[in-house]
Amino acid sequence: MSLIDISGNLLFIAFFAYIIGTVFIAGSIKRNDGAASRAEKWGKIGIVIAIIGFISQLGYFITRWIYAGHAPVSNMFEFTTAFGMFLVGAFILIYFMYRVTVLGLVALPIAVLFISYATMFPTEVTPLVPSLQSNWLTIHVVTAAIGQSILAISAVAGLVYLLKEVDPKTSSRERFWLEAILYFCVVVIGFVLVTITFRGMGYEAQFTYVNNNGMESEIVYNMPALFGMNESELKTEGVMEPLVEMPAIINAKKLTTVVWSFLVGTILYLLYRFIVRRPICELLHPLVKKVNSHLVDEIGYRSVLIGFPVFTLGALVFAMIWAQEAWGRYWGWDPKEVWALITWLFYAAYLHLRLSKGWEGRKSAWLALIGFAIIIFNLVFVNLVIAGLHSYA
Repeated sequence: MSLIDISGNLLFIAFFAYIIGTVFIAGSIKRNDGAASRAEKWGKIGIVIAIIGFISQLGYFITRWIYAGHAPVSNMFEFTTAFGMFLVGAFILIYFMYRVTVLGLVALPIAVLFISYATMFPTEVTPLVPSLQSNWLTIHVVTAAIGQSILAISAVAGLVYLLKEVDPKTSSRERFWLEAILYFCVVVIGFVLVTITFRGMGYEAQFTYVNNNGMESEIVYNMPALFGMNESELKTEGVMEPLVEMPAIINAKKLTTVVWSFLVGTILYLLYRFIVRRPICELLHPLVKKVNSHLVDEIGYRSVLIGFPVFTLGALVFAMIWAQEAWGRYWGWDPKEVWALITWLFYAAYLHLRLSKGWEGRKSAWLALIGFAIIIFNLVFVNLVIAGLHSYA
């Protein structure tokens, strides 16, 4: 068995370990009304399994690094799996600091979704393009990913806080937005399903189009084209023509993937509501009813205090050094750079509002979720749809 096969198997083990760990943690919470000792045992088993999954994924990361000869953070598959790994690592660290098991009920499923999302992209190890052949790239991306994962824990804590504090049985604006967040999680599942379905069908449609440099290029769609690339021309017979042609600044193939994900995710959500006949937040509310709200709020705040300076170093300072080395300038208003700055400004505003305006509790939890939404928008929409110097991702 080759090193890359071992790496893939370790990621596979981590994926299922996170799922099993989530089940045990959920089981420990469900049992809180009864035998306390048994509930605690289930929770500890869930944490141990999560640690096993993290070690396994760390093994995947190291073995892939050895095989590739560079840090496995250079494309969407590698970065997203690394993000999920750092998120679980941050959760484990927080658990040993505060002993709040229920955070795993959110953190581990998010890691599972990240791994599922990542595997929809090409998983092959490929040589780095010249602009990526730098140690500063590794320092920049790894540090930024660690910072984002710590910031993500604030969103995990915020979601747990709101699931407890927002009454799911009364119609309110807060309940609407909380349910909207859970709906977007279903959209990610929709992305995985639609990608697996069309990949299993062997769907393929080849197009030619005019790229940003005015040159003719080729592109292959692996699902029916809802949006066409700039001045695109279909070369494959018997497949769907694009419904709308997009300008060169938009990556129409990836926009098609995003829209298909929303379509399938919406259908899944509507089916759930039709069968279960209650919001997802109402289904999850009993699992967090015994949570210490003040402690969870404190965890969310501390996560931002730690994650913000780490993100500042990785996404801004080290990124500028790498940009100077790769492109000869520290700042160029590339879409990815702009959204990194927006993320930084948002969390700076979060700390300002928390420290000077006293925005604690629900306000702080909502801010943490908005911040994580900005991170996800940067990871998904900016990487996949908007063309820029980071489009290699």
